[in-house]
Amino acid sequence: MNTPDPVALRASRLKLLLIMLVFAAPMLAAGVLTVIGWQPSGKANGQPIEPQRNFATEQLQVTLANGQSWAWRAEEPQLTLVALAGPDCAAQCLDVLTKMAAARITLNQNAPRLRLLYVGKPPADASSSGMSSYWQLGQDSKDRLAPFRPGRPDSVAALLVESDGTALSLYPAGFDPSGLRKDLQKVIR
Repeated sequence: MNTPDPVALRASRLKLLLIMLVFAAPMLAAGVLTVIGWQPSGKANGQPIEPQRNFATEQLQVTLANGQSWAWRAEEPQLTLVALAGPDCAAQCLDVLTKMAAARITLNQNAPRLRLLYVGKPPADASSSGMSSYWQLGQDSKDRLAPFRPGRPDSVAALLVESDGTALSLYPAGFDPSGLRKDLQKVIR
């Protein structure tokens, strides 16, 4: 029987330990990062909503123009983009709303996966501008969306809500509509 060469035996054991280290190192790093509380930050343009809210479980009721209640839980996977206008929604507000609707159009075949909901008093020329062609118009009778509504006149804020009713992101008044478009293209595929 041949006795193994001690140098070759040590070398093969070292190689085995290095291979195990290659697979164990990422798991150890992930464990350390989790313990210290590090979270990866994305390049999203919207602000995360903290604490997280679910409008369906909160039973936040939005009444549509036809008298029906808005269903926060979509029947099929669809996100909802909620527009909240400040007081006196006029030209600038309507321009941002138009750009938000255009962001939906740029989703091409995925456009049906995004619902547009406008909550509040519609602009004066909403019917003549074709706004109702793209947006569902509704009212928050208990004003539970007030914390997200801008106070500045002629401005718009937006909320991106998941198909189960969980609010994902807030786009405060003055947000960049092209940034919203980029976020939508990342989320809706």
